[in-house]
Amino acid sequence: MNDLVRQHTALGETDLEWLHLLVSEWQLLSDLSFADLVLWVPTLDGTRYVSVAQMRPNTGPTSYQDDMVGHLVPRGRRPLLDAALDEGRIVREGDPEWREEVPVRVESIPVRREGRVLGVIARNTNLLTVRTPSRLELTYLQSASDLAQMIAAGSFPFPGQQVDMDASPRVGDGLIRLDAEGVVTYASPNALSAYHRLGLASDLVGQHLGNTTAELAPSRGPVDEALVKLASGWAPRETEVEGNSGVIQLRTIPLKPKGTRIGSLVLCRDVTELRRRERELITKDATIREIHHRVKNNLQTVAALLRLQSRRMDSAQGREALNEAVRRVGSIAIVHETLSQNLDERVEFDEIADRVIAMVSEISPGRVDCRRTGRFGILDAEVATPLSMVLTEILQNALEHAFAQGERGTVEVAAIRSGTGRTDGRLLITVLDDGSGLPEGFDPQRAGNLGLQIVRTLVEGELGGTFDMVRAEPRGTKVILDIPSTPQK
Repeated sequence: MNDLVRQHTALGETDLEWLHLLVSEWQLLSDLSFADLVLWVPTLDGTRYVSVAQMRPNTGPTSYQDDMVGHLVPRGRRPLLDAALDEGRIVREGDPEWREEVPVRVESIPVRREGRVLGVIARNTNLLTVRTPSRLELTYLQSASDLAQMIAAGSFPFPGQQVDMDASPRVGDGLIRLDAEGVVTYASPNALSAYHRLGLASDLVGQHLGNTTAELAPSRGPVDEALVKLASGWAPRETEVEGNSGVIQLRTIPLKPKGTRIGSLVLCRDVTELRRRERELITKDATIREIHHRVKNNLQTVAALLRLQSRRMDSAQGREALNEAVRRVGSIAIVHETLSQNLDERVEFDEIADRVIAMVSEISPGRVDCRRTGRFGILDAEVATPLSMVLTEILQNALEHAFAQGERGTVEVAAIRSGTGRTDGRLLITVLDDGSGLPEGFDPQRAGNLGLQIVRTLVEGELGGTFDMVRAEPRGTKVILDIPSTPQK
């Protein structure tokens, strides 16, 4: 719509915003009218109309099988559009049109804003299934007529009240018509069922909706007065009412077809099951985060016990083995700590990598400079946990074996992520040091070192990737990991 309005018409940005507000609301008019709506705006030179938006009803058959948006028609071809635009009134004159052997009644509703007519809504009703209307249909049509008059007068839609139609109640969910005093004159079967869910034991017709709603909802002190006023339809508002283990969503629309409030429309929807599922999900998320938090605490306790045990060891080799175990447990704890702060089972791995690098760097404080380049991005927990252990083992191996006692050096962790989707990406990770390099005849696939055995098992078994260690130029060692960025089934 933005492109069509800016390309073909003289409307300004504030007028365009008004049309957006109208289009966000006009599903309501379409459903109440059982009709298709097409919004026509005069072109810059005034010789044609351009259709900038279209809406089909959920309550009846469509009159247009084709998409009308973008069509241009010359002025004079559709007299009802001309009359509505020139005279600023709703035009219903004329016989039905025949489209592909289907009779269609056409009406034109001027769209007014601050005294100016911006365009015209063509309301097209398929007459093929016309029959004697029920009380429900008559209420729909009367409400549609009131809304159409408000659009023509520039009092609908309501400024500052843009509605999310995906989340708001719709006409078919439940409709209640109120008089000027807030008394129910009609309630659709779905609306009555929603109020029965709240605990209403009688009919709604003849009752003051505000008072009835407040009685059904739990007592909330001063808030009840606001609920009475809202449910009485005095202002355009949305709210939810909970009572008797049921939850209904209300949307009120004051009706002022001639400038004076004659009543209100109240759309309502039973959202009890939706809210119950949302609460279950919230509870489940909270439980998962609490589990990750407790796992992290337990791992830190294990690490602390191992650290205490290492201090009591007389053997230097034994102490170092326990310290390695502390770092392995710590790398897993870091992942669980991050997961305990998230709503899903995915983590920003760059933060985890930095913490792992900082933790392992304690082996040679101030002597070897460890840094990261590139981005790992967001990874699933099934990838993040083994990858953190792999990174820990490779860094430990580099810091312990690449540099002689007291020798200074650098270790760089580089990550390159490829692929744009969640299922086709890969991670290429290199760990490069400028130390003494690999000994002659060293085969990383056969080495018996526990750390390298852990790396091989995790990379090839759990992550479904490849692992290699080669000599770096001019000196040092390069470790190359190529793994999928998503869990392998």
